[in-house]
Amino acid sequence: MKTLIKNGRVVDPSQNLDAVMDVLIEDGVVAAIDKNIETAADEVFDAAGLVVAPGLVDVHTHLREPGLEAKEDIVTGTMAAAAGGVTTIACMPNTKPVVDNSIIVSGIKERAKREGYVNVEVIGAISKGEQGKELAELGDMAEKGAMAFSDDGHYVESSRLFLLAARYVSAFDKVLISHSIEEELNHEGYMHEGAVSARIGVPGIPYISEDIAVARDCIISEYTGAHVHIAHVASKGALDIIRRAKARGVNVTCEVTVHHLTLTDEACSSYSTATRVSPPLRSLDHVEACRQALKDGTADAIVTDHAPHAPEEKDVEFRYAPNGFTGLETSLGVILTELYHTGLFTINEIIDKMSTAPANIFALNAGSLKVGSPADVTVIDLDKEWTVDNTKFYTRGNVTPFNGKHCKGKAVATMVAGKFVMRDGVVCGK
Repeated sequence: MKTLIKNGRVVDPSQNLDAVMDVLIEDGVVAAIDKNIETAADEVFDAAGLVVAPGLVDVHTHLREPGLEAKEDIVTGTMAAAAGGVTTIACMPNTKPVVDNSIIVSGIKERAKREGYVNVEVIGAISKGEQGKELAELGDMAEKGAMAFSDDGHYVESSRLFLLAARYVSAFDKVLISHSIEEELNHEGYMHEGAVSARIGVPGIPYISEDIAVARDCIISEYTGAHVHIAHVASKGALDIIRRAKARGVNVTCEVTVHHLTLTDEACSSYSTATRVSPPLRSLDHVEACRQALKDGTADAIVTDHAPHAPEEKDVEFRYAPNGFTGLETSLGVILTELYHTGLFTINEIIDKMSTAPANIFALNAGSLKVGSPADVTVIDLDKEWTVDNTKFYTRGNVTPFNGKHCKGKAVATMVAGKFVMRDGVVCGK
């Protein structure tokens, strides 16, 4: 099967490429990139006026399977990814049961290969049951293809256990992903501690809950040499700690979420449970620090932390709502609207942070359109105007603080292994 994508603006940070080119795809891989390819193809896709980029890579999502399928499952989650232009996702282990052994890793990977619409990587738990007491089967899970290890949703409070994990995963070149939020301080509140929390009468979480945890994890990374990746950083203090660690050569990377780049704690003033996340939405100075960290390379990747919940779980009082909301179908549009069309970031920088860089962090065969690479492609209309409508989502968890938001820029086609899985907003290909 040959597909020829014609006349698109190919933006591929892995090759420092930004030019109008044709892309020839054959048998699931990129066969050629050049100007005016004339080879006969089974299908010709005219991408004139569109950006052709390596498929987006989201290394922080929750597919909720096994055990929590009322919130999401592999099929609906991967459909949501395809709809949003995301071709590779990594799912966190806080399922029921927790992904803490090789059998569950293998099961998720096999089911995703059989029924999923996009590539699915699996993140195993650091500790058994995410209880923070005993190491999980890290070696066995790595052997079965676990991408990395995390107790996401929980901070590994035991420094000894985190140190052991760091030493252990270094032996097989895997990454520890830390949910770096100090538990006692985090449990004192429900949103960012600041002027807004004081005004609306909601107990706040001090931003130093992140700073303290991030500092410890950077120290352990420096001590062991292990690669530690800090998840969903939202604090300016934590980002400064990471910046200084990187300057010393510490093997630490980090990510920022779409919502921490585009929303402030003012969004919580409506008491909408769609705005309850962990870490919480923070004040403008922290948002600006996240953007600056992304710009200067302190923050390595943009993620969604796609965390769907059943509607009835979110339809409660603010303080009783679980943290998280759906993000895969809105991430690119919101980022293009708030960071690209405002002139803060170039499309090259955005594609790098949403595709090439996260793939490189975890050594994934993704994030590139180099000849021979898997033909995972996202085609983007930078000027397409649309409004977020959660009644049209593919995900089961349709709660989002962006519902009704007018966006400019959208993925209009998604291709995985040379096959279209989304065209013009409609998921297809299975």
